[in-house]
Amino acid sequence: MIKLIGALLILAAGGLIGFYQAGRYAARPHELRQLCNALQRLETEIGYGHTPLPTALRRTAEAAIPPVSELFGAAADGLAREDGPTFRECWEAAVRDRWERTAMGPAEQAVLLRLGTALGISDREDQIKHLKLALVQLKAEEETARDEQARYEKMWKSLGLLSAALVVILMI
Repeated sequence: MIKLIGALLILAAGGLIGFYQAGRYAARPHELRQLCNALQRLETEIGYGHTPLPTALRRTAEAAIPPVSELFGAAADGLAREDGPTFRECWEAAVRDRWERTAMGPAEQAVLLRLGTALGISDREDQIKHLKLALVQLKAEEETARDEQARYEKMWKSLGLLSAALVVILMI
């Protein structure tokens, strides 16, 4: 009886691990799409609305969904502080502190960190160019993420259950 309960627990744990990893592969393209939408909104706020960067970041955060909204909201909160950090410092801190909450990878993080070095220090047209470049790079990463999702999502679901089944068989 105890072996049966143990076997069921191992199967459940293996299945959950597999489904968790598969869920990360499924969430990455979705989060990248949301990030692209947020950057397009930021571009619109800067380019057409002539909105100051802290306000544009706040509005973008309000329009986005978590975890993407947290990145923009944290950067806006950092700019609102009295000690006067630069945009680059606020942006890097927001990206690095909240990156673990996303399903995105290091390539996307590098794109956002490079974007942070260009925003807030140049004129409106230059900022728009950098935003468009970041969008192109993120859309390429989104295609890669969709390919990886198609390739690995089902594999991780199966691998979790099959690995747990192997452990159960070896236990018996």
